[in-house]
Amino acid sequence: MEIYFGTKEENNARRQEEFLKLHPAERVMAFIRLSQAMAAFPTHAPKQDKGNFVLTKKKS
Repeated sequence: MEIYFGTKEENNARRQEEFLKLHPAERVMAFIRLSQAMAAFPTHAPKQDKGNFVLTKKKS
């Protein structure tokens, strides 16, 4: 792991450039991994049952 020191603009430009170097399929997987990682963070919003249709996968 490398640590970069720079301004916010420089770091954002570097991260965007690194992301755009990925193949499209790798970009999708990176987005999915990021989404899953963000879901693990706690939230202050209370959980609500919005009546949405939810599909669940049975564990075998």
